[in-house]
Amino acid sequence: FRAFNDGIAYQFIDNSSKTKTVVNEQMTLTFPDQTSSFFPQEESFYSHNEREYIHKDVSDFATGDFCSLPVMFDTKVAKVLFTESALLDFPGMFLEKSDTTTMNATFPKYVLEAVPNEASNPDRNQIITKEADYIAKVNGKRSYPWRVFIISDDDRTFVESNLVTQLSPESKISDADWIKPGQVAWDWYNGNNIYGVDFEAGVNDNTYKYFIDFASENGIEYVILDEGWTKSTTEILEDNENIDVPGLIEYAKSKNVEIILWVLWKPLYENPEKILQLYASWGAVGIKTDFMQRSDQYVVESYEKIAEIAAKYKLLVDYHGAFKPAGVERMWPNIINYEGVKGNENNKWSSAITPEHNVTLPFVRMAAGPLDFTPGAMINMNKVDYETGAANYAPLFTRPMAFGTRAHQVAMYVVFEAPVQMLCESPTIYYKEQETVDFITQIPTIWDETVVLEGAVSDYIIIARRNGDTWYLGAMTDWTARDFELDLSFLGAGEYKMQSFEDGINAARNAQDYKIVSGAVNQNTKLKIHLSSGGGYSAILTKK
Repeated sequence: FRAFNDGIAYQFIDNSSKTKTVVNEQMTLTFPDQTSSFFPQEESFYSHNEREYIHKDVSDFATGDFCSLPVMFDTKVAKVLFTESALLDFPGMFLEKSDTTTMNATFPKYVLEAVPNEASNPDRNQIITKEADYIAKVNGKRSYPWRVFIISDDDRTFVESNLVTQLSPESKISDADWIKPGQVAWDWYNGNNIYGVDFEAGVNDNTYKYFIDFASENGIEYVILDEGWTKSTTEILEDNENIDVPGLIEYAKSKNVEIILWVLWKPLYENPEKILQLYASWGAVGIKTDFMQRSDQYVVESYEKIAEIAAKYKLLVDYHGAFKPAGVERMWPNIINYEGVKGNENNKWSSAITPEHNVTLPFVRMAAGPLDFTPGAMINMNKVDYETGAANYAPLFTRPMAFGTRAHQVAMYVVFEAPVQMLCESPTIYYKEQETVDFITQIPTIWDETVVLEGAVSDYIIIARRNGDTWYLGAMTDWTARDFELDLSFLGAGEYKMQSFEDGINAARNAQDYKIVSGAVNQNTKLKIHLSSGGGYSAILTKK
């Protein structure tokens, strides 16, 4: 057992040298009456773990309802965030409703056989056809995952807490200078939907040179080549006939931009050494591996093995179609992000990504670690646009719209932790919104200090982060407009220049309305800010 100012944790330690199977790990949580939950309910263990957070009393969930982690409970006296850390070579835990106010641990069984799902994208989706009657195989002495409880009556604690990292194994990479944080231009959200050019857009050299040029001109460190660059999604040792990946990587390097390559998990894990060695030989600096969709022991172990081999070839790893961070990213810090979050890409096909969802994430999902939400949407939409019906709103796969204001999206670059942070929009649109891009690209992706100034889960968050001598403010609200007066005493001595990106006066009518304001502040300043409905606020405070 371990106790901290912001929570407690326990783990089992097995000192037996024998080989064994683990039938189950038992844990029961019993809550006071009227305890509610922010509950990422799952339908199957076979899942991307990209869920909305259902907020209702524990007693109102049906017996058998279950969720992935992390999950938050509100006892009315304090809140408890439950998750796990040091998840290594063991299945991920889920929680299942068992009685009126009781949740039990539950785990995916050890998978003996999985076959392609011929009815639904068999290159990536599987059907589990045979499972063992145990959850793990264990060989000799070991420690099991930490069961982590972050506990507070102040919602800000859940954003500031680092318990998952503190309980994680230490890094196995002695020289990590090659691991570079930064921003990345991304193609898949916008469907390579560029225009006003003299070539046909798509998965081809000209399109990606356009992305690379955009990144280079704006000081963006990376470009991702997402799905489509390989000969097929399972033939991943060759690029397709319309694209020269080694040539693009060489072109990108000449522009001070590096390339990250998307790849399906299943074919990658069949021969990771050969594949990652090849990508590194081309000059790629990372992979985005996708569609794991499982939390059984075999797949959990693959996260560590892929990261280890990637580190050998100095490759970054971004896990998509993934479970939440649970400690292996400290052991292998070349893991620079995880999805495991219902993020901006869902705007392509659903209306789930609301400001309320966005201001729930920092308190629940982000408590486990970084999240690849992929912010930066420039086609922004008010609540009224959606509520008036389909005549004004429908998801568009290659031209997605995002709920909330432009300033709401920009604030995500300060609020959401992501050592490699996406810019999801089409470069063509970004070129038309250069002022916004210029602000976003000033925001770093790693931090020396974090102070949460205001926060209420699912309602609003205001956060201050420091990188070097510069402070960055990020504020987001749900559909409720809010006003705040911020205490800037955290700045310490000295005067600061301030540049802020704020909701415009008409943001409640047109979500794309914003204003950029310059000023000066110090530790005695009481800074008044206004957040429109679904709004946001960001500021860069540079020491004079």
